[in-house]
Formats: sequence, C-alpha cells, structure tokens
Amino acid sequence: MRQKPLLCNCNQTMQVDGKKLASAIGMTEVPAVQSEMCRQHLASFEAAVKSGDDLLVACTQEAPLFSALHAELGGAGNISFVNLRETGGWSDEGKQATAKMAALLAAADVAEPEPVPTVSYEAGGELLIIGPGAAILPWAERLAEQLSVTVLMTDEGRGAELPSERRYPVYSGKVTALEGYLGAFTAQWEQRNPIDLDACTRCGACIEVCPEQAIDFSYQIDPDKCKSHRKCVTACGSVGAIDFERPAVAREERFDLVLDLSETPQIRLHQPPQGYLAPGRDPLEQALAVAKLTQLTGVFEKPKFFVYKEKICAHARSGITGCTACIDVCSTGAISSLLKENRVAIEPHLCMGCGGCATVCPSGAMTYAYPRVADVGVRLKAGLKAYAAAGGRNPRLLFHNNSDGRALITRLGRQGRGLPADMIPIEVLHVAAIGIDLLLGSLALGAAQVVILAAGSEAPGYAEATGRQIALGEDILQGLGHGGGRLHWVSAVNPQQAEQALWTLVAPSSLPAAGFNLSNEKRSTLDFVFDHLRSHAPKPVDVIALHSGAPFGEIGVNAAKCTLCMACVGACPEGALLDSKETPALRFIEQNCVQCGLCVRTCPEQALDLRPRLLLTAQAKTARTINEAQAFGCIKCGKPFGTKQMIDGMLSKLGKHSMFAEAGALDRIKMCADCRVIDLLQTSSHGNIKDI
Repeated sequence: MRQKPLLCNCNQTMQVDGKKLASAIGMTEVPAVQSEMCRQHLASFEAAVKSGDDLLVACTQEAPLFSALHAELGGAGNISFVNLRETGGWSDEGKQATAKMAALLAAADVAEPEPVPTVSYEAGGELLIIGPGAAILPWAERLAEQLSVTVLMTDEGRGAELPSERRYPVYSGKVTALEGYLGAFTAQWEQRNPIDLDACTRCGACIEVCPEQAIDFSYQIDPDKCKSHRKCVTACGSVGAIDFERPAVAREERFDLVLDLSETPQIRLHQPPQGYLAPGRDPLEQALAVAKLTQLTGVFEKPKFFVYKEKICAHARSGITGCTACIDVCSTGAISSLLKENRVAIEPHLCMGCGGCATVCPSGAMTYAYPRVADVGVRLKAGLKAYAAAGGRNPRLLFHNNSDGRALITRLGRQGRGLPADMIPIEVLHVAAIGIDLLLGSLALGAAQVVILAAGSEAPGYAEATGRQIALGEDILQGLGHGGGRLHWVSAVNPQQAEQALWTLVAPSSLPAAGFNLSNEKRSTLDFVFDHLRSHAPKPVDVIALHSGAPFGEIGVNAAKCTLCMACVGACPEGALLDSKETPALRFIEQNCVQCGLCVRTCPEQALDLRPRLLLTAQAKTARTINEAQAFGCIKCGKPFGTKQMIDGMLSKLGKHSMFAEAGALDRIKMCADCRVIDLLQTSSHGNIKDI
C-alpha cells in the first residue's frame, strides 16, 4: 500500500477484519480498527497525520472534518478517502464483505493518473436575460447591481412595465439564434414591434394619444388592439422611435451568461452549455439559477475530456459520409461534421465529459481521457487482485457516476439491503464512458459480471448507445459459450428500484484473470480481450455472427461488378482495403475493418457490401485477396495497365460512340497511356498545327 489505511467500524455497526485486509492488500503491519475515529478515537487520526504518511481514510461521511484537521495539523502527506460503510459493511451480506473491502482499499490506493490538458473559460459579467417581460424585468432589477444586464423581452412586453430608470438595455424581439458557452455566447434576434426600445425616450406621449390603448408602459404596441390610426407616430415626432414600415431589424450581441426564463428554453439539450441556465417558471428554481449565475464570473478550468485522432476517423472521405456515431450520441451538441475536411469538429468548451463519443466510436479515433481506459484498468486489476487474495470468488463490478449514482448507493446502504458482498462499486465521472473495451476487458481481468447503474441523470440516448454495446458484448460471449447475463444496464432512481434490480441478478462464474493491462487503444485492447475469452471458451469457435451495425466484419465483393478501380482503397480510413502492386487484386485485412460503410458508398459499381462478424483466427490479421482479375497488356508494348474486365467494359460502352468511329480509334483503348499518344500522333487524320 502506498497509503496508510485508517479503518473504523463506525461504532461497531459493521465488521472490519484488519488482519485479513492487511494480508489481502500486502501490508506487513495489521492496521488498527477504531470504533469512533471521528469522535473518541480522534487522537489516532492525529497521530497518523503527524507521522507524515500518505493517508487513506476509510470514511467519506466525515471527510470534511478529517480534511480540515489534516490541514490544521500541517500534515506532510496526502489524504484521500474511500467508502467502506455504505458500499460494503452496511449490507445484508456485510459479514461476508471483507474481500470487497480489500478490493476497495486496493483500488483507492492506486496512484492518481497523469493530469490531462485543461480547457479554460473566462467570463465577465455580461448577462442576457430572455423571456416574457413580466418575468424577466424583476430579476433584471435585482441583478443590475452585480452584473451588466441586458434584457430581451420575447413577448413584446405585454403586461410588463419598464423600470423608471434606464440602468440597462431593454430590447424586444424574437430570438433567431443562441449559441456558445460560458464567456462566449452569441445571441441573435429580430425586432418586430414598431417601437424601437433603444430609441424610445419613454416619454409616454404615445400612450396618451392611442385611442385603442394598444400601448402600455412596456412601450410596445399590441398588434391585436392597434387599428393603425398612427397617432402614436405623430406624437413620437422627431424621436422617430415608432415606425410601422420598418423591416425586421436583425441584432447580434455577445454575452458571458444567459438566463433564459422562456416557457420553452432557447437551447433544448439534455445538458446545456456552461453559463446557460433555463430554470423555467418555478420561483425557487429561478432563485437558485440566479444565485449560481452570480458565481460564474472569472476564470475557470475543466479537463479536456477527449483525445481525437483524425487520421483513423471513419466519419467521411471525399465528401461521402461514413460513421456519425459520435455526432448522434453527443448530448451537448459539442460534435459537428466537417464533411469537406473528412473529419468531425469537437468544441471542448461544450463537452461535459460523458464519454459517450468514445464508447460508440468503432475505430478508437475518439478516446476518453478522464480517466483513460488504461487508468481504469489499473484500478480494476488492483481491486480484483486484492479481492481474490482475501478469498473472494466471482467478483462483480458495479460502475456508477460520482453524482446521483454515488448518492443512490449511499442511500441503498443506509435505507435498504446495501450491495451484495460480491458486487464491487467502481466510481467514474459518467457511465456513458463504459464501452465494449471496458465491459469485456473487465471480464478478462477476472470479473464475473459487469453492471452499469444509471441513476437518472443520464441522457436517454446513452442508455440506447450503451445497450448496443452490451448487446454486442453478449453476442460475442454467447458465441464463445460463456453464456448470457454477464453484462447489464440497470436504471434505478430510488433505493427500492436499485435493490430489486441488483439483488435479483444471477451471478455467473468468473474466468481466469488475464495478465495484460487494458490499453487506451480500443482495438488493441479488444484484440487481447478476444484472444483471452477464446482461449478460455467452452466452445472456442473461429467465427461469431454479429448483428448489423457491429464494428467488426468483412467486406463482400461482387466479382461480376467490381472493376478493381480501387476507389474503395482510397476511401478506407483504417487501412483495411489494400491494392496489390504485383497483380490487379483487392486485398483485405479484416481486423482493421470497422464496418463504417465508406467503401460501399464510394464504390461506383455498387459491388461491395458489409458482412458483420467476428473472425478470431490469425487470418483476421493478415491481408487476403477478396477479388482479382486478369491483367490486360498493352497491344503495342505489352505492359499491363488495367484489367481485362475493365477494358472489355469500356469497349462495350464506347464501341458505337461517334468519337471512336475512326479506324483504329477503339484500339487505342487497348493501349497504355504512352503508346496511345504515340499512335494518335502517327495515325490520326486530324489536322496538324503546322498546316495552319
């Protein structure tokens, strides 16, 4: 252990076996188990701090107390925390949870991964408030002292009254575009009301003369009441704020923050950008949003959650769209297509780190960096090793997020049966980042079952995307005879639902643990995982049939249609399709194919089709010929320059064309480029430039 574990049985409400834990996690000294480390036995914590060791405190409830005391005592080492109580000891099977506790301690002891690049936000106090005038003006008045407020009334101010002091800009109009993020929002709107609030002096002359009372103290004209007397125009006079003939005026301004009180939010994403808050009509939610806004000025940083390798991205080639999986799954709108550049663009300021893009990416061009798959793999390997060392068998992993997933597990431990003794919780930033490489990789490292807990904050699309990953994994596992039920997505929003789902899962037996580490390269990890699963398979088959859409498979070729033009070779981003330098032949490396379909869409003869499957033999890694043709040699010099099929096709299509009516013209199609030019100069009856 890098860190010194500080254990407590929380007033003897759970069983903590220090001796067995020490043996499992490789400690030579048995750690003491306190009963009230946060109260009567606080001196033991103080002594540990003064030792200067790095500390791992097995209590998260009192983390604020221990952190403050550690700082107060000037602790030389680091301090971290792990929850053994709600995740292990407080369970119907708490007495059998020693192996799980060992796994949790070992996983928590793994060194922090290398830092990732960061993304910076810089936000001033420019705030745009959007919505009905009656709803937004009171908040504008409250916030004008703290922020630089701009108001945009989207209902032409009906029923509202503009403030008596012009302390901030007030506009009216329809929002035509709103995009951006904290510190960099751009809003566009069109002014449609005849009264321009920017020019209006709020003198009230128009209100006095309007016979229909179509103008109130919002200084906007109600088109349903106005009878077009135009007396208001005359009263406005030289101010010129009222113009019924004015075309819709487009405006655009930049803001740092946006408070949207519209009935329907202007940005309708599951996870809107930082700095944009749309609390709806609930007064409490509005107050909470306003309180948050006042804290969002300054400079902020967050991790850059992804790494994008454009070279192997299968999104597009030559303006033809291939894979759009990452664009389709992104719940923040951070990913867009750059079709002309054959790639996607990711706006890191919009990315919130769900990792769904990396999960669905078939090639590994998009990888998750917070944490990296390799870093998660190290934690899993350490935890599973300690679990086995403590005598545990058939461990199961429960992936959950660090927000509502963590809270749900805590509530389950306090209010329900807790977690089964063999179910080890693994906390991640977002469960959408758990893809097939981690799912099957966990099984290869020794887990018997992998469960993903969705506690309600996940976008609906993530359940569908991860469900496809689970279905693919199950197809592979069942194809190898490992049986089904090893991979699960569990949706639960309260302890009762979680308890019902988790305690009824059937626990299968685990496979022998692999010795390799998981890699950040998805396809490389899967190669090792497939080999391991096959080597321990009840029926080690060579080929597994997969459903349409799977990222593994071969390419079928209609030899009668294929002319070996090699357009597919140029379109393949993964190097799965190759030409042959010796003979006219199309070769294929199945291991590289991600079934993106670019070759199929590029083929001018429509001679290709996708055939999903998983080939597990060495043949998948070697190039094999999937179509070849007889070479056609030049009738003059004999040099091969095409295929017989291609030349025959050209002769068939061009034989009756007027351009080839001249004697010997068709023979030039049978010549290489050099001989064709020579023959044209020697035999053509066309005029010569020297004859002019």
